Amino acid sequence: MISLSNITVDFGTRVLFKGVNFLIKRGDRIGLVGRNGAGKSTMLSIIAGERQATSGDVSRQNAIRVGFLSQDLTLDITKTLRETAMQAFEEVLKLHDEIDRIQHQLETRTDYETEDYMKLVQRLTDVNDLYARRGGLTMQADIEQILTGLGFEREQLDNPLTMFSGGWQMRAELGRLLLQHPDCLLLDEPTNHLDIDSVRWLEDFLSTYDGAVVLISHDRTFLDNITNRTIEITKNKVYDIPASYSDYEEIRAERMEQQKAIAARQGRERERMQKWIDRFKYKASMASRAQSRIKALQRMEVVEVDDQDTSSIHFAFPPAPRAGRVVVECTNVVKNYGDKRVLRGVDFALERGEKIAFIGKNGEGKTTLAKIIASAEPPTSGEFQVGHATSIGYYAQHQADMMDGHQTVYEIMEQASPPEMRSRLRTLLGAFLFKGDDINKRVGVLSGGEKSRLALARLLLQPYNLLILDEPTNHLDMLSKEVLKEALLAYDGAMIVVSHDRDFLDGLTEKIIAFRMGTLKEYEGDVDAYLKLLGDPHVQDAPPPTEIPLKHAPAADDKPAVLSREEQKALERKKRKAERRIAEIEKQIGVQEMMMADLEATLADPELYRDPVKQHKSVTSYDTAKRVVASLMEEWSSLMEILQ
Repeated sequence: MISLSNITVDFGTRVLFKGVNFLIKRGDRIGLVGRNGAGKSTMLSIIAGERQATSGDVSRQNAIRVGFLSQDLTLDITKTLRETAMQAFEEVLKLHDEIDRIQHQLETRTDYETEDYMKLVQRLTDVNDLYARRGGLTMQADIEQILTGLGFEREQLDNPLTMFSGGWQMRAELGRLLLQHPDCLLLDEPTNHLDIDSVRWLEDFLSTYDGAVVLISHDRTFLDNITNRTIEITKNKVYDIPASYSDYEEIRAERMEQQKAIAARQGRERERMQKWIDRFKYKASMASRAQSRIKALQRMEVVEVDDQDTSSIHFAFPPAPRAGRVVVECTNVVKNYGDKRVLRGVDFALERGEKIAFIGKNGEGKTTLAKIIASAEPPTSGEFQVGHATSIGYYAQHQADMMDGHQTVYEIMEQASPPEMRSRLRTLLGAFLFKGDDINKRVGVLSGGEKSRLALARLLLQPYNLLILDEPTNHLDMLSKEVLKEALLAYDGAMIVVSHDRDFLDGLTEKIIAFRMGTLKEYEGDVDAYLKLLGDPHVQDAPPPTEIPLKHAPAADDKPAVLSREEQKALERKKRKAERRIAEIEKQIGVQEMMMADLEATLADPELYRDPVKQHKSVTSYDTAKRVVASLMEEWSSLMEILQ
């Protein structure tokens, strides 16, 4: 479908890659990987046609449609969420307008026997068929399926994009792209703003996608569950192996060991030949043989060992100071943002040395509770207490973007440093790959990965006995995430991690706090055990989780949630909307079933099969109607569950 030939990107002072060649075929699931700054996003934008390579060609088959999700938002935020999704159906909407025009003409014309009239009837049939094949009959159902899969609620679909955060706007852009159903999907870090539920939904969607997929991700589990081919950009080279990322790592490691062994044998052989030449080249009787050996040595092709980029951050958290038995405790904590209640009287306690993960959909209160515990926000009501001698280190979700862009890397560290640490700032920054003049860079020019490393470096300026880390792996490459995970495993203090990265969480924490509708449930075990509870097919070997009562939390039956007047009104509105939609769906199902009954009668007529064109149209129309009914029934079932 898409061919890259001899692609080179040269910035003058730096060559990103040179002479790159590969082919993207239908059905490919390609993981484009490499260290931060290796040129992955540049490569993706070249494939998308949004930037030009220094040299080389990108060729595409005729009429190939490419969809590109970049890390830069290009949405018109004056539109609603549904209007944004509808942009994916531009061609379908044009077909709908044409159907309306033709139907109007047929209703007003009376020349029923003329050739023009019959051509118009045929055109209406063709356009209706194309409209169905392009998804016109299931358009609204598809929009709701994709957007709810990405975490939006049905009642949010008519809200303007201005009501959503940047992360949710990025989800809207992803939803619009998926609804376009391009022949080749190019996705740059699609999971950065998704929660675990939405990541798993996207995995299922992409695994069965009938086009090609090329994605950049630092989420190993996501890559392994989707990709069947890995292309790595490293040190100006590109490696292309038909395997998922973890398999690719093993294959490449084996290949490098083989290369090293062959190179070592060749080195010994070259050394032996050189010694023989040095010994006999001046002896007249051996001169001709020596010349022959010299030529053989010159002809010998040197075996090269792949150059591997192994630079990485290296650090360890300072030992945690001694704290009291209970580090933090929340009792009946409520948090409201205007009319929206995020936390509904939660009880939570964390003991010295405990390591737990907060998991749940975005908007369910994970970051909110993390902020309350970190004293970054007060609760609306309830009690929150920090335990005796507790010192808290907090990595906020958007902390990397909150640093003053006008300050230098060194100034950011110096500002947060206690006096006794200032003599060690250069050494500490060097451990996070800020070397030489890098420390004088303005924060505003740093990449996302560099900002994240700088924010992590600030956590090492003083010892803490409670670390709160909200999405710490966003923008970190694979190697940096592994180093961070090793440091956290060795850390002896208490820890709360909010993350959607399953590979990072695997084995890191001993308990899971699951957030749902502003309430909490606690499970013994790590993330794989929790995902097994949710039916994830990729973690069947994980031990089952054990639900345990939250410390100091009353049982749900003893203390039912009391809804406010505004919440009761919202539920009533939701109920009425669901009832209206159910009635509409039942009407649509009736229409489709009548159409299917007529088509079944047509398909039962042997005369139909004398005309292949009519046969094809009847079969296609029947299959389309059948799919529409199935989609409508699925939506009907979901709405009935909401009502119940």
